[in-house]
Amino acid sequence: MGSGCLWKNPIAFVGVVVSVCCFLVIMISVLRLPEVTVGNKVIRPYRTFKSRKISKDEGIGKFGDLMIEMLPEDLAFTVFVPSEKAFERDLRLRANDSLLAEKRNDTYAVVSRILGFSAIPRTLLSAAVYSNKELFYDSLSGFPLYVSKDADGMLIVNRIRSERVDVRRREVIVHVMDGVIMDAEFEQSVQPDYTED
Repeated sequence: MGSGCLWKNPIAFVGVVVSVCCFLVIMISVLRLPEVTVGNKVIRPYRTFKSRKISKDEGIGKFGDLMIEMLPEDLAFTVFVPSEKAFERDLRLRANDSLLAEKRNDTYAVVSRILGFSAIPRTLLSAAVYSNKELFYDSLSGFPLYVSKDADGMLIVNRIRSERVDVRRREVIVHVMDGVIMDAEFEQSVQPDYTED
């Protein structure tokens, strides 16, 4: 049987064609495509975002560290942690207050409730979210999270923009947000009963 037999057997021919096509698709996706300039705009074929390990000092703040400590160490989670400014602005919790140092019950309860609204039981890096697509996940408490990406590569979760993405703590991926993800009922419960003049 010579090489001409391959062309006479349609199953072998289709197998070779499919194998070659798969190989080409893999090679094209692995090779880095060059940037293209159209007018004065640079078009990149894709953007890569790398996770990085950071020190505790640089990272997610004391409340964020408290949230991560509440999670099991050996399971993968993604947490959309409010920044220290967001905790202070939206919840009136300050990291330097003695409330945090003592882990008083009310502060601990608020932070654990925020964790329930803003954590999903899986790894979600920013590179897995495409700019033109919105993803939907249920948080640990069942609260719906709608995740998308803006033109700068920052994540948007329920209309709250991230300040920093892909911070890795053990098996947990942390995205630091410029706001607090919470449902309307909880938001009303943390609002003050008085108005400031």
